[in-house]
Amino acid sequence: MSTVRNYLAKEIYRSTLVVMVALIGLFSFFTLVDQLDSLTDAFPLSSLLYLEALALPTRLYELLPIGLLIGAILALAGLAQRNELVILRVSGVSAKRLLGMLWMIAVPIILLAIVISEIITPAAEIRYSEANLVMRGRAEGGRLVSGYWFKEPTKTGGYRVINISRLLGSGEVADLMLYEFADGTAMSALIQARRGVFVDGQLKLSGVSEYALPADALEALAQAQAREDPLLVMRQEPDRAIATTLTPARLAARISMPERMSLAALWDFVQYMQSNQLDATRQMVAIWRKLAYPFTLIVMMTIAAPISYMQTRRGGIGAKIFIGILVGTTFFMVNQLTLNVGMLYNWTPTVTALLPNTIAFLFAMLAVLGMERRLGPKEKTIKTPRKASPA
Repeated sequence: MSTVRNYLAKEIYRSTLVVMVALIGLFSFFTLVDQLDSLTDAFPLSSLLYLEALALPTRLYELLPIGLLIGAILALAGLAQRNELVILRVSGVSAKRLLGMLWMIAVPIILLAIVISEIITPAAEIRYSEANLVMRGRAEGGRLVSGYWFKEPTKTGGYRVINISRLLGSGEVADLMLYEFADGTAMSALIQARRGVFVDGQLKLSGVSEYALPADALEALAQAQAREDPLLVMRQEPDRAIATTLTPARLAARISMPERMSLAALWDFVQYMQSNQLDATRQMVAIWRKLAYPFTLIVMMTIAAPISYMQTRRGGIGAKIFIGILVGTTFFMVNQLTLNVGMLYNWTPTVTALLPNTIAFLFAMLAVLGMERRLGPKEKTIKTPRKASPA
């Protein structure tokens, strides 16, 4: 059966490659056309093409399940049209065994997807964010009108809120505001800085202005008591280093979509958010979706098996490809809808990430079992020739 599996793998890989090139080219073309209005003297066409090249690994990772589904349907439908699947079935390859071969064929694609997800896409996403900052002067994702906000505990038992207005790339930031809360309730100091850089567990600030409140200032104001010392003390320093749990990787995680991060970086950011009592549901859903991604590819292969065996009186391969595109698009839309609904109603991350895959897999397996029952091997009666009677 290794010869049959290798032949099927060759056909599926070739069809999937053609489909992926077509899909990536189509989506890249639409994106380029949509971004043409943003071209300026400071942001020429070459810069836009460079950003699109950096976005290719992410687009490949997102389109791979649909491309695999269409490619597998295209290859299997071609085999069915040439009656090669009939020959395999007559030779003893049942629908269940064919499905097992398809799952084995999906293993190299799963390994390739893991490499893209954990190595290529995160590196390209970081380069994309830095290039976007340099060329367009802005970063995508996670930014409010007032900038980026972070929270972390301090050694004194309080906490610190960090506001960053601009990201400059390579761990450098500009226009910072640090709000220090000594006991967790009352603000003790406000620190402004023109520039900052995260190096070795420290935030090195330059152009620092600190506005400190004495410990008894709030009590004196509440009791309307006069103080000899000023209520607000201002100090200016050329530079200052502050110990922080924020790192360039966590800073990049703040501006990146969770699905485009590696599992290691994503888990580190989840630990950071949970340690600071921040909501990390979106990131946990992204972790489970990344863990379920290989299962998604298996589901696509499972869906392709019954569609390729469908008997279409008209249209032939074209009708099966259309059904595959329809199923893949529907699955993608349901997957995104489940993500949004799960985030809205606070579903558990496992349910949000695995529900569409599980439902699609169950329907596909029922279709495969029905196909096995309908196309199962029938017992053949072998008629022995009669012996000629002696004359």
